[in-house]
Amino acid sequence: MGTEGGTFRVIAGRYRLEARIGRGGMGVVWRATDQLLGRRVAVKELPQDETLSEADARLQRDRTLREASAVAQLRHPHVIVVHDVVEQDERPYIVMELIDGGSLADRIAAHGPVDAAEAARIGADLLSALRAAHEGGVLHRDIKPANVLVESGTGRVVLTDFGIAQVAGATTLTETGSFVGSPEYTAPERMSGVRTGPEADLWSLGALLCTALSGESPFRRDSLGGILHAVVIDEIRPPAQAAPLLPVVRGLLERDPGRRLDAVEAERMLRAFLDTGRTPPRRAPERSYTPTQRDLPLRRPAVLRDHPLRRSAPERDQPPRPSPAPSRSVRGVRAALAGSRRGALLAALLVAALAGAGVSAALLADRGGDGNGRTGPGSSAPGTPTAGSTSGTPTAGSAPGTPTTGSVPGTPTAGSTPTAALPIAPSGYRVAEDPAGFALAVPEGFGREPQGERVFYVSPGETFRIGVRVVEPEPGGPLGVMRRAAAKGPAVNPGYRDGRVTSTAHRGHPAALWEFTWDGFSAAEGARHTYDLCWEADGRLYDVWVSAPVGKVREAKEHFDVAVDTFTAT
Repeated sequence: MGTEGGTFRVIAGRYRLEARIGRGGMGVVWRATDQLLGRRVAVKELPQDETLSEADARLQRDRTLREASAVAQLRHPHVIVVHDVVEQDERPYIVMELIDGGSLADRIAAHGPVDAAEAARIGADLLSALRAAHEGGVLHRDIKPANVLVESGTGRVVLTDFGIAQVAGATTLTETGSFVGSPEYTAPERMSGVRTGPEADLWSLGALLCTALSGESPFRRDSLGGILHAVVIDEIRPPAQAAPLLPVVRGLLERDPGRRLDAVEAERMLRAFLDTGRTPPRRAPERSYTPTQRDLPLRRPAVLRDHPLRRSAPERDQPPRPSPAPSRSVRGVRAALAGSRRGALLAALLVAALAGAGVSAALLADRGGDGNGRTGPGSSAPGTPTAGSTSGTPTAGSAPGTPTTGSVPGTPTAGSTPTAALPIAPSGYRVAEDPAGFALAVPEGFGREPQGERVFYVSPGETFRIGVRVVEPEPGGPLGVMRRAAAKGPAVNPGYRDGRVTSTAHRGHPAALWEFTWDGFSAAEGARHTYDLCWEADGRLYDVWVSAPVGKVREAKEHFDVAVDTFTAT
């Protein structure tokens, strides 16, 4: 290996290539000797694209050399050291330090997942490396276990393979010509094809932590289309092994880049875990911004009003805590999530786009919600009123079209079509007019968190979670949907118990109530109870649920009753 005609190949008159030690989509890595300084090094030989014209090939080489030179300026103990960038026979080579040790992917394959402390150590070191890279204007864009080296003996963590890195202000050939990276670790905003920032690297690190803890990425699927759907649309369910680091993992795997956990805060939380054995809560981000109408809570007079032009109204309910307006790509993804058919269409479009961009199956070789964890239509979370509840939900046998006691005036009756009238919020609640096409009353202080086809309104600290899902009707109706979900309860809800499904009605429409207790997604979260009501009306399947700690069931039931009573399709 590394020889030509029985002799070692020497490039730039200095580096003797002795043995090939790695090969990937971005080139071949050689073990080599720097004959001038007498030291061992690693040399990456970057491939040539034979389809390019001579001018484009030269442009590619120039960009590669320029961006490799930028990476060479980085000085950090957890970033691979780039010694030199050279060119031989019109082919670029990157000369780097030689690490005695394998990759994190090799380690997981040979010895299985790591424990929470080791994952926290690796994650904190990588976050420190990413901060240095981002401050230097360099985005990595391919964070995955195969690109993390662990030095033998010292355990030093080294981020390597900046082969598709992007320098701020520069346009890379890979960016204009094809999709690059590993889909299982690629942020949803990058999937959309728009220009991305440092937040995309942080998403990839969140997926890497899940892999280190469980042995595989949470987005691994049997096909490229399945991976894209999981990244962009499906509910994100971190593995059970991530429980000790769950606040960090959830924060990094936030689909909205504006709400994603930043590198400084994520590193602080992981190092606190290493020091104390507990992951502290996330601190509120300190961001300066100019409030927009989207940031302000919805205010309406205490009377019902028709809104025939609601879709053009500037007021859209957002979490009461201010947050930066989502990026164009995130808004596009949210819009696509309004219905299951549109979500499927988005996944199909993404598959077509990536296929057209030259994504191959070789990329794959590198490679929960709240309450019930269902992934198919109707997989809503807890939050359904029981038959005969004081919420105003009708019991079985209610006359179709007859408003129940306590129901909100102006809500549609059986056989009617949804109107633009919005519900009135009881004291302590506010009306949330959701972009997904519904409105309901939620407690003051609850913030909106979309997750795929589901929309959550959660309390600070996520003690209470109100979930909503609107999808196409399914075989068997609401009762069939709830029974199938209950059958899967033990598999998707840790410690699932005391589950029961009851046939009922809601505003004269067929409905089913599912109620159960489970252990939560972590020991720290504790046991939780879920109420979940599913009903069909006007050709749609509606699912509303509430989940809360078992010690706060009475408050949860109140939130649930209010949510169901005030729910209005818009």
